[in-house]
Amino acid sequence: MHEWALAEAIISAVSQFAEKEGLREVSEVHLKIGELQQVDREILEFALKEMRSGKLANAKFVIRVSKAAFKCRVCGHKWFFRDIKASEEVMESIHFIPEAAYAYIRCPRCGSPDFSFSGGRGVWVAGIRGVK
Repeated sequence: MHEWALAEAIISAVSQFAEKEGLREVSEVHLKIGELQQVDREILEFALKEMRSGKLANAKFVIRVSKAAFKCRVCGHKWFFRDIKASEEVMESIHFIPEAAYAYIRCPRCGSPDFSFSGGRGVWVAGIRGVK
């Protein structure tokens, strides 16, 4: 489960930021998770709570999902990730490598593999609140 590895990376990044900025305590961390990452939110939240310590011991993690939108370059049709009907194997491939979507997804209207997508990728620390 890569949620634990993500949590570890988030804790490390926030801890480094807190040190650099001279924060005594981190009170809130805002995260933005791309929908294409298909992160299990419950596992990530649990992992973050289990790993927090020191300056992050009481930190609250606020997680927002960044939706993925697709647009066909041939017919102009727009659709969303939640509209995709694919096997577990395909979804798992996209989970680990979001760019793999280009190999598996086709426009639901015209069947073209030529599309663009916006949002829904990556994991970001969008904001940190703390006490100096």
